[in-house]
Amino acid sequence: MLALKHLVPDFSLSSTGSHEFHLSSVTGKKLVIYFYPKDNTPGCTTEGQDFRDNYEEFSKQNCIILGVSRDSIKSHENFKEKMQFPFDLLSDTDETVCKLFDVIKMKNMYGKQVRGIERSTFVIDTEGVLQKEWRKVKVPGHVQEVLDFVKSF
Repeated sequence: MLALKHLVPDFSLSSTGSHEFHLSSVTGKKLVIYFYPKDNTPGCTTEGQDFRDNYEEFSKQNCIILGVSRDSIKSHENFKEKMQFPFDLLSDTDETVCKLFDVIKMKNMYGKQVRGIERSTFVIDTEGVLQKEWRKVKVPGHVQEVLDFVKSF
């Protein structure tokens, strides 16, 4: 599991825009990586829209935003286009990066225990060091809190 103030190991995932994302390719930029349960669901849509609506402010801070879920690239491409997200979505169908960030949890859905992604956000600095994490994220106000943190360093 990752620890705050430690280097995040390089990883790669399939990305929207028909390319492979490598963490090492964004050295020199701040990175917000947010994990969300599923494309086109109410909370995930609202969270993505909040990041979209604040994208310019993050960009001014030399910061890239990436969303990650277990959905397919095809699903991500449709979601990204529909919501007009200016950032890429990464597909982690085999849960490799979800496990690295320890976001796969047992959750209650309609009274049943299901395995899924716990909504979580991480900020990685320009050197690849994990600076901040939010787990069990509640969507309202979250993106502003992340932006405030990114502006602080």
